[in-house]
Amino acid sequence: MKIIPSERTKNIRYAIRDIGVEAKNLEKAGKKIICLNIGDPLKYDFKTPKHLISAIESTWSKSSSYADSMGIDSAREAVSREAARIGIKGVTPEDTIITAGGSEGIIMSISALINSGDNILTPVPGYPLYNSTVMQFEGKMNEYRLNEEDEWQPDLADMIKKINSRTKAIVIINPNNPTGSVYTRSTLKRIIDIAGEHNLPIFTDETYDKLILDDDFSFTSVGSISGDVPVVTFNTLSKNYLVPGWRAGWAIFSGPRESIGDYADAVKKIARARLCTNSPVQYAIQPALEGPQDHLKDVIRKLKARRDITYKRINEIEGLSVKKPHGAFYAFPRIDVDVESDEVFVRKLLQEEGVVLVHGSGFGRLDEKYFRVVFAASEQALNDAFDKLENFVKKNYM
Repeated sequence: MKIIPSERTKNIRYAIRDIGVEAKNLEKAGKKIICLNIGDPLKYDFKTPKHLISAIESTWSKSSSYADSMGIDSAREAVSREAARIGIKGVTPEDTIITAGGSEGIIMSISALINSGDNILTPVPGYPLYNSTVMQFEGKMNEYRLNEEDEWQPDLADMIKKINSRTKAIVIINPNNPTGSVYTRSTLKRIIDIAGEHNLPIFTDETYDKLILDDDFSFTSVGSISGDVPVVTFNTLSKNYLVPGWRAGWAIFSGPRESIGDYADAVKKIARARLCTNSPVQYAIQPALEGPQDHLKDVIRKLKARRDITYKRINEIEGLSVKKPHGAFYAFPRIDVDVESDEVFVRKLLQEEGVVLVHGSGFGRLDEKYFRVVFAASEQALNDAFDKLENFVKKNYM
């Protein structure tokens, strides 16, 4: 008997991990690989803050039971205080849910919102989880452009043009994965205006909010300036606190209760159905958000130096160009040479030079050809990779 998978699985892709499968096979065959594809800082030379490990070790004996479906009290209370610190008013612990990383909150929130045939406005380029989840729940992709010429800020005219009668929400990813752009306060205010004019909630993914690389850029949480527009804010310990494998995240519901209340209750129904998220790691959320933040200075210092190397080296390669990222640890270079596709480009680079990147089309339907670089790798690894990339472009396309 052959089991037939559902139709909804046919279009689900996750380019970040998919390219890694091929890289592992080449590595097993003896090829030296430089991985610049996975946004896991612990795969490079970053370390989890010791006080977070201690927090879990010291609470291990009381964390083996199920937790409350919404999360343990100390974690939800800490998240509500974090909301206040970043300017989101009126958030209580009851307005929060602790989730398995930011991803689970995103999946639950989309599944509680859309019906078959509905769509959510998602940025292109943008994190692929959003579109794959929309399709999983039989929705339709509806992408609005980020403008490369405007430092990858959202194209507001395109956003407005894409709104239709089946649009249910607007997604913002800030700082952006995969471009590293940081949205300006004025841009965010205009998006809030658009959402209000069309009676749409905003989903805001703020996973990298503490990883701002330049003093002349600042992070603004959408929920802090949203007024009467309902907002769901997603965040996680994964990147800011260097624990991606712990899967400790949260969702915050803010805005008028009459607007968001029934919807938040629906997400909570889904949270109860999955029982609870990982219990032990929840005990690290309060120590992370309210304990020492010293590691961030060193993380930002290293990332800034590696960003500068990436920006300089790629722009020196004829046929490639890149805008300077100001947040997170990603760059999104454009391929200006004649290639069949960006996926062919990165796969050929992997096979010939052993450098693992992610093709830009894995982050949405783009008019031009791009790839994503994770510049969390060491300076030596980055320089070695860019030497190989330069050699590859000269050999194959010049």
